[in-house]
Amino acid sequence: MRTILLSLCFSFILHVLFFLGTFFIGYIKTLNYIPIIEGDWQNVESLQNVVAFGSTGSPLFFLFTFIGLSLICGVCLVFYRKINSANEKARS
Repeated sequence: MRTILLSLCFSFILHVLFFLGTFFIGYIKTLNYIPIIEGDWQNVESLQNVVAFGSTGSPLFFLFTFIGLSLICGVCLVFYRKINSANEKARS
């Protein structure tokens, strides 16, 4: 049970770090953005030519990455504990 909780915590922490990193990079880019107004006046286009249409990902993707990362963290914790216990037995 402890391994499951630890793997869920590690997965949550890694997801939070990912989102904070993404927001922080966007914030830094926003602070450092300097618009070039003079060049924009010379190149006038209608809005229909500039807008990009696309699709967005499903929010379930993050649920699946959370579960997958939890499984990977759980496997790593199990292997770490087995290796650590084998090393302790070898020292004795």
